[in-house]
Amino acid sequence: MSDANEPAAPVASEDATMVAALQVDDLTVAYGQQTAVDGVALRIERGEIFGLLGPNGAGKTSTLGAIEGLITPKSGTVTVDGIDARQHPLEVKSRLGVQLQSSSFQPELSIEQIATLYGGLYGVRLTSERIRSCLDEIGLGQERGKRFKQLSGGQQQRLALYIATIHDPMLALLDEPTSGLDPQSRRALWSRIEQMRKRGSSILLTTHSMEEAQAVCDRVAIIDHGVVLTVGTPSDLIAKHKDDPRVLAVAHGDVTLEDVFIGLTGSDIRD
Repeated sequence: MSDANEPAAPVASEDATMVAALQVDDLTVAYGQQTAVDGVALRIERGEIFGLLGPNGAGKTSTLGAIEGLITPKSGTVTVDGIDARQHPLEVKSRLGVQLQSSSFQPELSIEQIATLYGGLYGVRLTSERIRSCLDEIGLGQERGKRFKQLSGGQQQRLALYIATIHDPMLALLDEPTSGLDPQSRRALWSRIEQMRKRGSSILLTTHSMEEAQAVCDRVAIIDHGVVLTVGTPSDLIAKHKDDPRVLAVAHGDVTLEDVFIGLTGSDIRD
Protein backbone atom coordinates (compact mmCIF):
# COMPACT_ATOMS: atom_id res chain seq x y z
CA MET A 1 0.00 0.00 0.00
CA SER A 2 1.72 3.17 -1.14
CA ASP A 3 0.86 6.58 -2.50
CA ALA A 4 2.06 7.80 -5.90
CA ASN A 5 3.53 10.90 -4.26
CA GLU A 6 5.25 8.97 -1.51
CA PRO A 7 8.86 7.91 -2.19
CA ALA A 8 9.46 4.18 -2.18
CA ALA A 9 10.21 2.75 1.23
CA PRO A 10 13.56 1.03 1.70
CA VAL A 11 13.58 -2.72 1.18
CA ALA A 12 14.40 -4.68 4.33
CA SER A 13 17.76 -6.43 4.33
CA GLU A 14 17.99 -10.20 3.94
CA ASP A 15 18.76 -10.58 7.63
CA ALA A 16 15.46 -9.05 8.69
CA THR A 17 15.83 -10.38 12.22
CA MET A 18 18.44 -7.67 12.83
CA VAL A 19 15.90 -4.94 12.09
CA ALA A 20 13.80 -3.93 15.09
CA ALA A 21 10.03 -4.22 14.81
CA LEU A 22 9.89 -0.72 16.31
CA GLN A 23 12.59 1.85 16.99
CA VAL A 24 11.68 5.13 18.69
CA ASP A 25 14.38 7.76 19.26
CA ASP A 26 14.14 11.07 21.15
CA LEU A 27 10.34 11.24 20.69
CA THR A 28 8.80 14.46 22.00
CA VAL A 29 5.08 15.31 21.90
CA ALA A 30 3.74 18.66 23.10
CA TYR A 31 0.26 20.16 23.34
CA GLY A 32 0.87 23.88 23.32
CA GLN A 33 3.25 24.60 26.17
CA GLN A 34 2.65 21.23 27.84
CA THR A 35 5.10 18.43 27.06
CA ALA A 36 3.36 15.04 27.18
CA VAL A 37 6.25 12.91 25.88
CA ASP A 38 9.79 14.04 26.57
CA GLY A 39 12.60 12.38 24.63
CA VAL A 40 11.26 8.82 24.76
CA ALA A 41 13.45 6.07 23.27
CA LEU A 42 12.22 2.49 22.81
CA ARG A 43 13.28 -0.56 20.83
CA ILE A 44 10.98 -3.54 20.37
CA GLU A 45 12.33 -6.72 18.84
CA ARG A 46 10.50 -9.03 16.46
CA GLY A 47 8.16 -11.41 18.25
CA GLU A 48 8.43 -9.44 21.51
CA ILE A 49 5.57 -8.51 23.83
CA PHE A 50 6.54 -5.14 25.30
CA GLY A 51 4.58 -3.38 28.05
CA LEU A 52 4.47 0.38 28.52
CA LEU A 53 3.53 1.06 32.14
CA GLY A 54 2.67 4.38 33.70
CA PRO A 55 0.12 6.22 35.85
CA ASN A 56 -2.75 8.15 34.27
CA GLY A 57 -1.35 11.10 32.33
CA ALA A 58 2.16 9.62 32.15
CA GLY A 59 2.36 9.87 28.35
CA LYS A 60 1.47 6.30 27.33
CA THR A 61 -1.42 7.10 24.99
CA SER A 62 0.41 10.07 23.46
CA THR A 63 3.38 7.81 22.74
CA LEU A 64 1.14 5.27 21.01
CA GLY A 65 -0.60 8.06 19.10
CA ALA A 66 2.71 9.36 17.76
CA ILE A 67 3.83 5.87 16.76
CA GLU A 68 0.62 5.14 14.85
CA GLY A 69 0.62 8.56 13.19
CA LEU A 70 -2.43 10.09 14.88
CA ILE A 71 -0.26 12.71 16.59
CA THR A 72 2.55 14.69 14.95
CA PRO A 73 5.54 14.70 17.30
CA LYS A 74 7.47 17.87 18.00
CA SER A 75 10.71 15.97 17.38
CA GLY A 76 12.17 12.49 17.21
CA THR A 77 11.93 9.53 14.86
CA VAL A 78 9.76 6.42 14.64
CA THR A 79 10.76 3.50 12.44
CA VAL A 80 8.72 0.34 11.93
CA ASP A 81 10.44 -2.62 10.29
CA GLY A 82 13.27 -0.22 9.40
CA ILE A 83 10.90 2.22 7.65
CA ASP A 84 10.70 5.87 8.75
CA ALA A 85 7.12 6.65 9.76
CA ARG A 86 7.32 10.32 8.81
CA GLN A 87 8.81 9.71 5.36
CA HIS A 88 6.70 6.64 4.52
CA PRO A 89 3.49 6.85 6.60
CA LEU A 90 1.38 4.56 4.41
CA GLU A 91 4.02 1.84 4.34
CA VAL A 92 4.24 1.97 8.11
CA LYS A 93 0.47 1.95 8.64
CA SER A 94 0.16 -1.14 6.45
CA ARG A 95 2.35 -2.95 9.01
CA LEU A 96 0.37 -1.81 12.07
CA GLY A 97 -2.68 -3.13 13.89
CA VAL A 98 -4.17 -0.68 16.39
CA GLN A 99 -6.68 -1.22 19.18
CA LEU A 100 -7.68 1.89 21.12
CA GLN A 101 -9.40 1.98 24.51
CA SER A 102 -12.64 3.17 22.91
CA SER A 103 -12.77 1.04 19.75
CA SER A 104 -16.29 0.85 18.33
CA PHE A 105 -18.03 -0.43 15.22
CA GLN A 106 -21.30 0.05 13.37
CA PRO A 107 -23.90 -0.91 16.02
CA GLU A 108 -26.38 -2.55 13.62
CA LEU A 109 -23.87 -4.86 11.92
CA SER A 110 -23.39 -8.44 13.07
CA ILE A 111 -20.01 -9.75 14.19
CA GLU A 112 -19.66 -11.73 10.96
CA GLN A 113 -20.54 -8.68 8.85
CA ILE A 114 -17.99 -6.56 10.71
CA ALA A 115 -15.26 -9.17 10.20
CA THR A 116 -16.07 -9.43 6.49
CA LEU A 117 -16.13 -5.65 6.07
CA TYR A 118 -12.84 -4.95 7.82
CA GLY A 119 -11.16 -7.98 6.28
CA GLY A 120 -11.99 -6.47 2.89
CA LEU A 121 -10.61 -3.08 3.92
CA TYR A 122 -7.34 -4.76 4.88
CA GLY A 123 -7.31 -6.83 1.69
CA VAL A 124 -7.90 -10.09 3.57
CA ARG A 125 -10.31 -12.58 2.03
CA LEU A 126 -12.25 -14.39 4.73
CA THR A 127 -14.58 -17.32 4.17
CA SER A 128 -17.45 -17.92 6.60
CA GLU A 129 -15.58 -20.98 7.84
CA ARG A 130 -12.42 -18.95 8.50
CA ILE A 131 -14.37 -16.25 10.34
CA ARG A 132 -16.15 -18.87 12.43
CA SER A 133 -12.85 -20.54 13.32
CA CYS A 134 -11.24 -17.24 14.36
CA LEU A 135 -14.27 -16.21 16.41
CA ASP A 136 -14.25 -19.60 18.13
CA GLU A 137 -10.67 -18.87 19.23
CA ILE A 138 -11.82 -15.78 21.15
CA GLY A 139 -15.08 -17.29 22.42
CA LEU A 140 -17.40 -15.47 20.02
CA GLY A 141 -18.22 -18.25 17.58
CA GLN A 142 -21.72 -18.72 18.97
CA GLU A 143 -22.31 -14.95 18.89
CA ARG A 144 -21.33 -14.30 15.27
CA GLY A 145 -24.91 -13.47 14.24
CA LYS A 146 -25.36 -10.90 17.03
CA ARG A 147 -25.28 -7.19 16.29
CA PHE A 148 -22.39 -5.23 17.77
CA LYS A 149 -24.72 -3.26 20.04
CA GLN A 150 -25.96 -6.51 21.59
CA LEU A 151 -22.51 -7.57 22.77
CA SER A 152 -21.23 -7.16 26.32
CA GLY A 153 -18.29 -4.87 26.99
CA GLY A 154 -15.90 -7.82 27.17
CA GLN A 155 -17.20 -9.27 23.92
CA GLN A 156 -16.83 -5.91 22.19
CA GLN A 157 -13.24 -5.66 23.41
CA ARG A 158 -12.35 -9.14 22.18
CA LEU A 159 -13.91 -8.35 18.80
CA ALA A 160 -11.93 -5.09 18.62
CA LEU A 161 -8.66 -6.98 19.14
CA TYR A 162 -9.60 -9.51 16.46
CA ILE A 163 -10.44 -6.77 13.95
CA ALA A 164 -7.26 -4.81 14.78
CA THR A 165 -5.17 -7.90 14.04
CA ILE A 166 -7.27 -9.49 11.28
CA HIS A 167 -4.47 -8.85 8.77
CA ASP A 168 -1.72 -10.35 10.97
CA PRO A 169 0.14 -7.03 11.39
CA MET A 170 3.86 -7.00 11.95
CA LEU A 171 3.35 -4.70 14.97
CA ALA A 172 0.21 -4.44 17.11
CA LEU A 173 -0.38 -1.37 19.30
CA LEU A 174 -2.84 -2.14 22.09
CA ASP A 175 -3.99 0.56 24.52
CA GLU A 176 -5.07 -1.12 27.78
CA PRO A 177 -6.58 -4.10 25.92
CA THR A 178 -7.78 -5.91 29.06
CA SER A 179 -9.19 -2.92 30.95
CA GLY A 180 -12.52 -3.83 32.55
CA LEU A 181 -12.48 -7.47 31.44
CA ASP A 182 -13.42 -10.38 33.68
CA PRO A 183 -10.82 -13.15 34.19
CA GLN A 184 -12.31 -15.41 31.49
CA SER A 185 -12.34 -12.63 28.87
CA ARG A 186 -8.82 -11.62 29.86
CA ARG A 187 -7.58 -15.18 29.35
CA ALA A 188 -9.24 -15.39 25.92
CA LEU A 189 -7.69 -12.09 24.88
CA TRP A 190 -4.22 -13.10 26.02
CA SER A 191 -4.57 -16.37 24.16
CA ARG A 192 -5.22 -14.35 20.99
CA ILE A 193 -2.17 -12.15 21.65
CA GLU A 194 0.05 -15.18 22.20
CA GLN A 195 -1.18 -16.69 18.92
CA MET A 196 -0.24 -13.43 17.18
CA ARG A 197 3.26 -13.63 18.63
CA LYS A 198 3.62 -17.22 17.39
CA ARG A 199 2.75 -16.00 13.89
CA GLY A 200 5.57 -13.45 14.08
CA SER A 201 3.84 -10.28 15.30
CA SER A 202 5.37 -7.94 17.87
CA ILE A 203 3.10 -6.31 20.45
CA LEU A 204 3.38 -2.97 22.23
CA LEU A 205 0.71 -2.58 24.89
CA THR A 206 -0.17 -0.30 27.75
CA THR A 207 -1.59 -1.69 30.97
CA HIS A 208 -2.24 -0.72 34.57
CA SER A 209 -1.98 -4.34 35.73
CA MET A 210 1.47 -5.05 37.11
CA GLU A 211 0.55 -8.70 37.66
CA GLU A 212 -0.45 -9.00 34.01
CA ALA A 213 2.69 -7.23 32.80
CA GLN A 214 4.88 -9.49 34.89
CA ALA A 215 3.12 -12.61 33.58
CA VAL A 216 2.96 -11.88 29.85
CA CYS A 217 5.48 -9.17 28.85
CA ASP A 218 9.00 -10.03 27.77
CA ARG A 219 10.14 -6.52 28.73
CA VAL A 220 8.50 -3.42 30.15
CA ALA A 221 9.24 0.29 30.32
CA ILE A 222 7.97 2.47 33.15
CA ILE A 223 7.10 5.98 31.99
CA ASP A 224 6.08 9.02 34.05
CA HIS A 225 5.68 12.69 33.17
CA GLY A 226 6.59 11.76 29.59
CA VAL A 227 9.98 10.31 30.53
CA VAL A 228 11.02 6.64 30.43
CA LEU A 229 12.35 5.88 33.91
CA THR A 230 13.57 2.31 33.42
CA VAL A 231 13.43 -0.55 30.89
CA GLY A 232 14.01 -4.28 31.25
CA THR A 233 12.44 -7.64 31.92
CA PRO A 234 10.13 -7.63 34.95
CA SER A 235 12.61 -9.73 36.94
CA ASP A 236 15.51 -7.48 35.92
CA LEU A 237 13.64 -4.37 37.07
CA ILE A 238 12.89 -5.96 40.42
CA ALA A 239 16.56 -6.92 40.85
CA LYS A 240 17.73 -3.49 39.70
CA HIS A 241 15.49 -1.44 42.00
CA LYS A 242 14.87 -3.72 45.01
CA ASP A 243 17.27 -1.75 47.20
CA ASP A 244 16.00 1.68 46.13
CA PRO A 245 14.75 3.46 49.29
CA ARG A 246 11.64 4.64 47.42
CA VAL A 247 10.79 1.05 46.54
CA LEU A 248 11.55 -0.33 50.00
CA ALA A 249 9.28 2.32 51.51
CA VAL A 250 6.23 0.89 49.72
CA ALA A 251 7.13 -2.83 49.70
CA HIS A 252 5.52 -5.34 52.03
CA GLY A 253 7.70 -8.43 51.99
CA ASP A 254 9.46 -9.46 48.79
CA VAL A 255 9.70 -6.63 46.25
CA THR A 256 7.25 -6.94 43.34
CA LEU A 257 7.00 -5.15 40.01
CA GLU A 258 4.14 -3.13 41.48
CA ASP A 259 6.41 -1.99 44.32
CA VAL A 260 9.00 -0.86 41.76
CA PHE A 261 6.30 0.95 39.78
CA ILE A 262 4.88 2.80 42.80
CA GLY A 263 8.32 3.51 44.22
CA LEU A 264 9.50 5.15 40.99
CA THR A 265 6.28 6.98 40.06
CA GLY A 266 4.96 7.87 43.52
CA SER A 267 1.88 6.83 45.45
CA ASP A 268 -0.30 9.85 44.63
CA ILE A 269 -3.58 8.91 42.94
CA ARG A 270 -3.83 10.28 39.38
CA ASP A 271 -7.06 11.04 37.52
